[in-house]
Amino acid sequence: MLMRTRRTATVAFLTASVLLTGCGESAPEETTGTLEQIAEKAACEPDVQTDAAELRRAKCATQDGAYVLLTFTTDRGQREWINEAKDYGGSYLVGRKWTVAGDARTVARVRERLGGQIETAEPHASHPSSHPSAHPSKHQH
Repeated sequence: MLMRTRRTATVAFLTASVLLTGCGESAPEETTGTLEQIAEKAACEPDVQTDAAELRRAKCATQDGAYVLLTFTTDRGQREWINEAKDYGGSYLVGRKWTVAGDARTVARVRERLGGQIETAEPHASHPSSHPSAHPSKHQH
């Protein structure tokens, strides 16, 4: 009976480990820093488009593809931006006070450099554009 309990516990632990690591996918430790520091780790020469107190936004074009890199001063500001952007659909790589917005393939590749979690959303029918950098936002000045 003791052997069966140990085996069951081991299987449960291994199953939980695989689920938590994303079925074997590995990403580096999540990057932190300024927009420029994050861009450097992503091998991006950032083209800064917005440099506001609450948000910095830059376009990046790398071997991984084209995407938008954003940094935020607060977690709340970041979550509000992501929630609004998700109305337009797309893929988002989310780190602590930074986000990468782009197509799913590009976001997955950038994750290999920056870590973070991928979030995706389908566009709502009322929005003509499906790319977050194309829509106006109260956070983009």
